[in-house]
Amino acid sequence: MNTLKTALQQGRFACILEFVPKPSAARFAAVATMMARVELCGWPLTVSMGDRVGSRLDLSPLEAHASLPERVPTLLHFSGKDRERQDLLAQLEQMDAAGLDQLLLLTGDRLHGHRPGEHPVRYLESVAALQIVRQARPDWLLGAALNPFKYREEEGGAQYFKATKKLQAGADFLDLQLGFDMDKHIEALQWMQRQPVPKPLIACLIAVTHGRAKMLQHVAGVTVSPSMLQMLAAEAAESKAFAQARSIRRLALQVTELARIGYAGVHVSGLHEPAHMDALEAAIEQCRAEIQHPAQWQAAWDAAWNLPGEAPVTFHPEQASWRLGETKVQPSYREAARVRLLGALHHQLFSRTTVLSRGFAWLVRRPLWAGERGARWLHGLERSVKRPLVGCDTCGSCRLEHTLYICPETCPKGLANGPCGGTQLNRCEFGDRECIHSVRYRTAKADREAALASQQLIACVEVGDRHRSSWPVWFAAPREQPAQPD
Repeated sequence: MNTLKTALQQGRFACILEFVPKPSAARFAAVATMMARVELCGWPLTVSMGDRVGSRLDLSPLEAHASLPERVPTLLHFSGKDRERQDLLAQLEQMDAAGLDQLLLLTGDRLHGHRPGEHPVRYLESVAALQIVRQARPDWLLGAALNPFKYREEEGGAQYFKATKKLQAGADFLDLQLGFDMDKHIEALQWMQRQPVPKPLIACLIAVTHGRAKMLQHVAGVTVSPSMLQMLAAEAAESKAFAQARSIRRLALQVTELARIGYAGVHVSGLHEPAHMDALEAAIEQCRAEIQHPAQWQAAWDAAWNLPGEAPVTFHPEQASWRLGETKVQPSYREAARVRLLGALHHQLFSRTTVLSRGFAWLVRRPLWAGERGARWLHGLERSVKRPLVGCDTCGSCRLEHTLYICPETCPKGLANGPCGGTQLNRCEFGDRECIHSVRYRTAKADREAALASQQLIACVEVGDRHRSSWPVWFAAPREQPAQPD
């Protein structure tokens, strides 16, 4: 049932109902009842099945789909948490058997229990996953994520940088991270409209109350400002019914405006009961009747986020308020020098054009290293040289040339093509470091040639290649030319 694909192709606004699978018969019954409506305010409905939102023990999206009493239009998720290529290919086969061909590919937020420095957990990132699925299932509807709710230049610029890669890798649409800043929604839409081949954007929304806002403060990549939290607390103090009604009103206003300005649809989270959907539909219809032009909408939106006696609400963190197009940051002297020095070293040893690189190529391709003992010794040598220099974990497929000599293995998720959506003011989702892709964004300003090379799509590391030397493979394989920017 290709309801979403058809709607996107026809330019018809669509509504996706978020469902996080839990072993609860009541929740499945409620979803089935809501999906039996077929439409919300005349917009076609699709249910999305979350993947590993809590832990590995969650019901899989396929299990959740099979547990619904009736077949309904479904968008399955695939989270790359602790997954490899074979796991994705296995899901594709299972989806074929179930007659499903719509997939939202996500790297995924931090896997429960994953702590840096302990046993490494690798994530099949969305860019590589898109490439795999697009090659294996050319006609499927594929989506990926974009988080525009970033308020420092490095993390925001890196998000759009990676989103461009997702489009190049085969994404048919982008699904935004959950957010409340309508200026950022407009920013993302304007960015998409400037792309060579614009794709549909879908906004993820929720009816936010004080309780939900406190929970969302702990969700990676979601921004809840202090002034938002203060106003929501004042609503809750008035009464639960008052707060609930205002939360539905805000959600309806967001949906109405996003449909007007050109979004392809909304991905609504937090609707767990048929009554919630009834209330939302009634609120949307009321907004449609009341609001005839943008000024009226803005006045209604401002009123929905303000209460007498409370401070004005802002949606950005207190520390920063960056918007796309603002560019002020520069690499530090050390960052700029580092990329140039390592680039020069790489050219001398790995370009295949210098005397030193040809000699090094001859050396590492000797039969001596093909045996088990020789391969182990060469792996140890490469690791001992590169780990102190760049943090290398000898993935067997070195990508430093395309990552500005910032090793992807130093990211707790092992991401090479760009950041996940979980950064907060340049800090990694794990909280113990600056995101390496924020550093990479700054570094790109130091060397244009290296920055262009970094735009190449980087394939995933194959599990069988890990913990072996990349040097013989580097010189054995033909060198790929970096993709040129559009």
